[in-house]
Amino acid sequence: MAFAKDEVPLAMKLMADGGSSMEKEAGISMKLTEDGGSEEEEEEPALAVNLLEHHGGSCSEEANGGLGGWASAGSSTLSVHHDHAPPPLSATAEDVPCAHKRKPSGRYVLAAHRADDKDGLCREISRAPQPKVTYRVAGWVRLEGCPGADGGHPVHVEVRTQDGARVGGGVLVAEPGRWAEIKGAFRVDEHPRHAEVYVHGPPAGVDIKVMDMRVCAVDKIARLRHLRKKTDKVRKRDVVLKFSRPSEDGADAAEAVNGASIRVVQVENSFPLGACISKSSIQNPAFVDFFTKHFDWAVLENELKWYYTEPVQGQVSYADADELIAFCDRLKKPVRGHCIFWAVENSVQPWVRALNTEQLRAAVESRIRGLVSRYSGRFPQYEVNNEMLHGAFFRQRLGDDIDAHMFRETAAIDPAPALFVNDYNVESANDPNATPEKYVALITDLQRRGAAVGGIGVQGHVTYPVGDVICDALDKLAATELPVWITELDVSAADEAVRADDLEVVLREAFAHPAVEGIMLWGFMQGHMWRSHGQLLNADGTVSQAGNRFMGLRQEWTSHARGKVDANGHFKFRGFHGKYVVELAAGAGGKQVRRAFDVHKGDEPLVVDMNL
Repeated sequence: MAFAKDEVPLAMKLMADGGSSMEKEAGISMKLTEDGGSEEEEEEPALAVNLLEHHGGSCSEEANGGLGGWASAGSSTLSVHHDHAPPPLSATAEDVPCAHKRKPSGRYVLAAHRADDKDGLCREISRAPQPKVTYRVAGWVRLEGCPGADGGHPVHVEVRTQDGARVGGGVLVAEPGRWAEIKGAFRVDEHPRHAEVYVHGPPAGVDIKVMDMRVCAVDKIARLRHLRKKTDKVRKRDVVLKFSRPSEDGADAAEAVNGASIRVVQVENSFPLGACISKSSIQNPAFVDFFTKHFDWAVLENELKWYYTEPVQGQVSYADADELIAFCDRLKKPVRGHCIFWAVENSVQPWVRALNTEQLRAAVESRIRGLVSRYSGRFPQYEVNNEMLHGAFFRQRLGDDIDAHMFRETAAIDPAPALFVNDYNVESANDPNATPEKYVALITDLQRRGAAVGGIGVQGHVTYPVGDVICDALDKLAATELPVWITELDVSAADEAVRADDLEVVLREAFAHPAVEGIMLWGFMQGHMWRSHGQLLNADGTVSQAGNRFMGLRQEWTSHARGKVDANGHFKFRGFHGKYVVELAAGAGGKQVRRAFDVHKGDEPLVVDMNL
């Protein structure tokens, strides 16, 4: 028997302005089919074009002395070579239409005799990037001439406009002697007179090899089509509701409910979407209304941080934190514990920075005991020491084991919550201090020291996100087998349509990834957010395009079904994991029966015995 379709189809919601801005940007004809799929024209979409190529086709290898358009930046000298053992095709190439599943060519440009880290090579973007379109930059790089480099060197690929301003790019920490794929992204707000790709980064004397650099508009439609299929596999399950009713005359029990009308309603998705709140924001009725209706979890923006609860030594107050937690209790929304410590020095209050070693150690112990014992059993998750990839205040003062000590002591006082690491830029491929590899190494070191790391926080303060770049990072973090949460998501774009598209890119990427178990937004209302131009809700209480997109996705990720019980007493549907209520009206004059059930993760169909 065919499974009942969701009442809300799996299809991208089209905006009220007459169509999705992503569909317009992509420049391809799409038709959303009845089953949530799509059809596209056979001809190659314009966005697959490599902007580094000339209008007449591929840039000739003979151009510019055989350099194919590349020029020296700084004192480096360039030459062309061929590697007869090029790297394998990228694992994500099949999801990136502009990659065309091409194998690396083996032809590369070598930048040698570099005098400092700014020396490298550059190449003009011959086809002007279009405003408000997200472009993906990708290619292969390899470093030579750096024996003994511990952990490799950062390589930057930057996109610069006519005034030398950087408008985006990416970064990779490359191990010497190995090809590695570098990825990045950029977007321009106006038509640039000139734009170029610029590769640099390693210290003087290190040679850079560059192969097959490409600049392509991101095909968001194709990526979202891929993600809808992935989401169906990761977040949904086939369900069989099996009904039976005692029959006094001994007739087949299934006959008693055969043909009965049935309605299945999902009342809770097992994948939480939450937001941060603050003392000031919950005074705003429009904020409270939107938060209550559209978010499942909460996190305190600042009120639990050490600098907030103890701004002056010995003067500790949790009054504001208690008020916010009580607010969430009334709404029955769980609260994440953010955060016990913050590793970045300029986020540590002055009196703590002024302590000597023994005083600081005592203050750390007091902070752990005071906070964790006070809220024992209250938080399902804690972020123990925020942003350890970007700061080492406590480690520099108290030794290499202090971060793990914080985890161990927290777990000893309150063993219930999952203890998270939390950091930014890990998902964006734009920060050499925050690569997924460095994050995994940090986690591994904490675990080796006895820290019970229970989860990975990826903050998600993103600009012009690219789906496969985010997915690459999540794949690498998933190797730890720890749950991943997007903990502080915000996207900033003054253009409302662009902001909505960017938000959808990140939400869909995270929701489709099996390692991700929840998403928290770092604010949603104008005037109550850390970043500007990121609101879902405007200051006057009206909903922005991003807000409508968010609500549309929440609706899309909720399963409802209607139909009739079949002759075997079964009703089948496919639904998202979570909590459900089923309503059954059996027979003429039969009273309505209401039952609750849960759909958990699983590959096999879930059979639920609905004894009446």
